[in-house]
Amino acid sequence: MSDIKIIPVAGRALLDRFILLPERLHRDDPQYIAPLHLERQEALTPKNPFFGHAEVQFWLAQKDGRDVGRISAQIDQQGLALRPDGTGQFGMIAAEDDPAIFKALVDTAADWLRARGMRRMQGPFNLNINEETGLLVAGFDTPPMLLMGHDKAYIGPRLEQLGLVKEKDVYAYLYDMTVDVPASVRRLLDRPLPKELTVRQIDFERYNEEIRTVTSIFNDAWANNWGFVPLTETETDYLAKSLKPLLNPHLTSVVERNGKPVGFLIALPNLNEAIRGLDGKLLPFGWARLLWRLKVKGVKTARVPLMGVRRSAANDMIGGLLPFLMVDMVRREGLKRGFTHIELSWILEDNLPMRRMNESLGATAYKTYRIYEKQL
Repeated sequence: MSDIKIIPVAGRALLDRFILLPERLHRDDPQYIAPLHLERQEALTPKNPFFGHAEVQFWLAQKDGRDVGRISAQIDQQGLALRPDGTGQFGMIAAEDDPAIFKALVDTAADWLRARGMRRMQGPFNLNINEETGLLVAGFDTPPMLLMGHDKAYIGPRLEQLGLVKEKDVYAYLYDMTVDVPASVRRLLDRPLPKELTVRQIDFERYNEEIRTVTSIFNDAWANNWGFVPLTETETDYLAKSLKPLLNPHLTSVVERNGKPVGFLIALPNLNEAIRGLDGKLLPFGWARLLWRLKVKGVKTARVPLMGVRRSAANDMIGGLLPFLMVDMVRREGLKRGFTHIELSWILEDNLPMRRMNESLGATAYKTYRIYEKQL
């Protein structure tokens, strides 16, 4: 291992190398889609509001003058305030298939976390649970959707050799929008709505207010979820600005009960479908190709990264209907605009109500992402 050098990432040049490394590792993988470099340069710097409540460090592994691996470690003070259990995270892991490289990377991240008082490491998170979560361990034969990872199949076994063990699996479900829901669900949806319910799209005339409303619902809906960390006001503002160029009001739904919003669903056009083949670059011609694919050709897939129902509204028969109403509205509107498949992700392996709902719609769990943990 002495010939492996671990380099802390500091400055733009090293960060660019950190960002570009996976593209070389995946050069023979037809399913890999390089993220936009500009997006990564923003997400991995303090422009990302996560850095406002977290300490983050990146490293590159170098061997024989080549970059051969990378990893991050992060301590999220907001998460620790909710769960003061001494858990730090790692993420952004990618490397050549060499046990020594993985050991050097994992040991470096563990030492950094341990030196800051952490007693356990958990991950991968890129960079937190509200961004990319988990390591792909099943579903390598299809490309990832927007804000979902795609990893080498050997990474999981390499981590396990180093003593990391499974803590939790999360699933991505794929829903064929061209196939109607099962007859039993269709009968339920075709009944007249209870008088107290209204289903509508996000109102772009009140965009910032709407984003704050759905963030409030999100934070309430998932407050008791495993690993939950609420979105802050700063993150909400950042989310609003980030989503607006992609957000299509026809792929959103908001449920109001007695005039008050109690549930929402946001699906985003799958940007990965549009950027495939651009190698992360928008210059010199990537912008034109991206705009043509988004505005003229159109993408056929979308992903639901944000959905929730207030807990106070979810615990009766009408509350159980709300997710179906929201999914069906987005399905109908999406079909009119050429969408054929939608990913519902991610779903905890033990979130049986959500899994049953997805499966009752005919959706299939087609990718599995794993979160590992190790005592320090």
